[in-house]
Amino acid sequence: MRALEVFVVFLRLGLTSFGGPVAHLGYFRAEFVARRAWLTEEAYADLLALAQFLPGPASSQTGFAVGLLRAGWPGALAAWVGFTLPSAVLMTAFALGVARVGDVGAAGWLTGLKVAAVAVVAQAVAGMWSTLVTDRVRAALALGVAALLVVAPGAGWQVGALVACALVGWRVLPAGSGRGGHLPAVPVSRTAGLGLLSACGALLLALPLLAPVAPGWALLDATSRAGALVFGGGHVVLPLLEAGFVPHFLTHETFIAGYGAANAVPGPLFTFATYLGAAQNAVSPVAGALLGTVGVFLPGLLLMAGVLPFWSALSALPAARSALAGVNAGVVGLLLAALYSPVFTGGIRGPRDLALALTAYAALTAGRMPAWGVVLGCALLGQLVL
Repeated sequence: MRALEVFVVFLRLGLTSFGGPVAHLGYFRAEFVARRAWLTEEAYADLLALAQFLPGPASSQTGFAVGLLRAGWPGALAAWVGFTLPSAVLMTAFALGVARVGDVGAAGWLTGLKVAAVAVVAQAVAGMWSTLVTDRVRAALALGVAALLVVAPGAGWQVGALVACALVGWRVLPAGSGRGGHLPAVPVSRTAGLGLLSACGALLLALPLLAPVAPGWALLDATSRAGALVFGGGHVVLPLLEAGFVPHFLTHETFIAGYGAANAVPGPLFTFATYLGAAQNAVSPVAGALLGTVGVFLPGLLLMAGVLPFWSALSALPAARSALAGVNAGVVGLLLAALYSPVFTGGIRGPRDLALALTAYAALTAGRMPAWGVVLGCALLGQLVL
């Protein structure tokens, strides 16, 4: 069965794909273009462009689409479960461990994880800046978004800023090069695609109304809103999830500890929401983990499946590529603001913390150490010396 083949391949990727969403996309290309020839180079590039254009977890959306194109809906589900399961299980286990510890505010390992988060996010900002901010217009967009969100960090401001960046990109930036239209036959009709997009919209409209009814609905609302609004990959979900969970469901210290752990496990960084669902006290940890996982991924997957039938034609339009370039610059600014708060302000308490953060950053960049190794090293050093 093709779906079983898809599950086995993605499970292996979920167990071994360290390094964040950009690294995941590299693993996918090696597996599905170079090794297995499930997709052509051009078709894979089209999927990447769509994943970057849509809000949601870019690497998981790409994998979901690969499974859909390979084995239909069973393949899509197999791809998502296989890639997500290992990190979701690990993050649930970590949340249960934090709950057993109790008050983790003064723990040295927690301090180390928070310091590691500073280095990891700083590396993401630097890498994205070098790739996506390539001229003065994009630099102005990135810095303008960062300045706005430092003083107005709410989700509404974030979405408004990215919409403005899309408009500026559409009007000012040069059209992207290349053509779309390389995808194989998509097993989703345009009518079904419109239905999926409508379902996504109905979900996001209904959950805020249901959130006051029960804690489970509130958890689902917080995670689905974050998953639906985030552009630019896993790290950018940090401020959106913080707004939904801190201090309503858990403390800032518990939140940052989970973010550090999410960087130490393979697979999608969005399973940070699995940890948050398991770590809160409003519903049972297992139920919370399931709600967190489904909530944060579902909008992005619905959007990917709903838009995919239309993407080949849309991706060939120069205006769409220009708007995407503006959004990408704005994403860098959003992440730069998140680097300041909550990551730096919550992780650096003094000179020794800053020294460890700089050392971790050097290990990630000059030393080319994997993120999981740096995170574990910081946790150990934090327990020993901080």
